[in-house]
Amino acid sequence: MPIQRKNPSRQSTLQSLSPTSPSSTTTTTTQPLPNTSSSSSSSLPQTFTDSLPLPSTLIFDLDYTLWPFWTDTHVTPPVKPKDSSTRLVDRYGESFAFYRDVPGILWAARERGIKMGIASRTHTPDLAREMLKLLVIPPPPLVETSDGTDENSPQQQQKDSGKNNSGNKRKPTRALDFFDPALIQIFPGEKTRHFQRMAEGNAKLGFEGTVFFDDEARNRNVERELGVCFRLVRDGVTRREVDEGIREWRRRKGVKGVEGRGELE
Repeated sequence: MPIQRKNPSRQSTLQSLSPTSPSSTTTTTTQPLPNTSSSSSSSLPQTFTDSLPLPSTLIFDLDYTLWPFWTDTHVTPPVKPKDSSTRLVDRYGESFAFYRDVPGILWAARERGIKMGIASRTHTPDLAREMLKLLVIPPPPLVETSDGTDENSPQQQQKDSGKNNSGNKRKPTRALDFFDPALIQIFPGEKTRHFQRMAEGNAKLGFEGTVFFDDEARNRNVERELGVCFRLVRDGVTRREVDEGIREWRRRKGVKGVEGRGELE
């Protein structure tokens, strides 16, 4: 049920900015939206189990990429956790959570040894970090791969990456802990600067092994200027978006056996 705003002027601003807010209504809610849920999805990106090479690093934007809102526009602190910290509510009772597929993607990537980072230009970086600290991602349900093996079994994890950086202990984990601290860059500015700071903090970061997911086409300049593989997401990060981003990265690397189309234009 939509939540009635206590601040009419802020509600009007939110409706005018949010692409999902119908103009004919007088109330608004951040959840639910297409591709959103406080629970994780049990399915994996196909590219995680097809035995072809995977990029070493995945970098994500935050707003309208990992979660369906603008942190500096839609969220009014303080925020508090609800439902075992799988979602947050702000001062006005508005609910905030990740897009539906995101929790499962983060778990699966970490268990395959893929480093992850964040490049966000939000004007409220402290609030964004606080939300990442408060949001908790439960372990996803066990999933069978195409050969009938549980994707979370020790055998499958060894087959996929040779290592399991998170070990065999799977418990609810803070969202922030899925990301390499040196690869978390949240501040206003050009995304190229975010990546440059990542490289300064992590000497092993190779842009040629990185895929960047973002909802703004203007940030494609990281591809032209730095050589990062850029994937423009249309409605938040999904399993399909991850697959398409990784397949495009493989095509550029000359990997044989890559199926599917490239980036949507």
